[in-house]
Amino acid sequence: MSGPLFHPHRRAFLGALGASLFASPALFAEQLLRTPPLTEGPFYPDKIPLDTDNDLIIIGKNTTPAVGEITHLTGKVFDINGAPVKNATVEIWQCDANEVYLHSSDSTPKAKQQDKNFQGFGRCTTTEKGEYRFRTIKPVPYPGRPAPHIHFKVKKGNRELLTSQFMIRGHAGNARDGVFGGVRDVIDRELILVDFKPVKESKIGELQAYFEIVLGLTPDEKDMNPRR
Repeated sequence: MSGPLFHPHRRAFLGALGASLFASPALFAEQLLRTPPLTEGPFYPDKIPLDTDNDLIIIGKNTTPAVGEITHLTGKVFDINGAPVKNATVEIWQCDANEVYLHSSDSTPKAKQQDKNFQGFGRCTTTEKGEYRFRTIKPVPYPGRPAPHIHFKVKKGNRELLTSQFMIRGHAGNARDGVFGGVRDVIDRELILVDFKPVKESKIGELQAYFEIVLGLTPDEKDMNPRR
């Protein structure tokens, strides 16, 4: 295995739990912990936009950027054994800084409120090392969802391998959020929390976030013919 399979603080957290809750802490070195699936929610785009690239800040040839804290979201996709998953499609979607999703049920009644410069949805194909990259905004709370979050799917061919969400580590709204509160397992909660840190050299206050996705699949399973 190459590259960090967990953030340093995550390794320490899981290691501490492993020592007290698991008979064999070495399990963490042999198999990774699967990213927990979570609800897709009602606002996966009902009409996929023409621009579906991995830069959600700029739409097409438009030069006006979206409103919000620009975030460089990077990460890797692994199978359960720690092998990188290449040529998978990672999709993300989230509401804009004005709390509007790219979905007619939300954007139509909020047409005047919507940030027309935010793409709202994007795709990225993983590299040989399982890497993905997006430029988006730091998520904001949404009515009924006090925990800012980003939805994501991982696909390969015609197969949907995982649908889930991740939240901002330490955000006060997490404690009042129904989806986050529904994740009862303390380790699963840790696996869907992400740090948003300032980019030191940025002069415009950009952020960086890193999120690793672990699929509950073996190499044979992830390469299966999707029609079988």
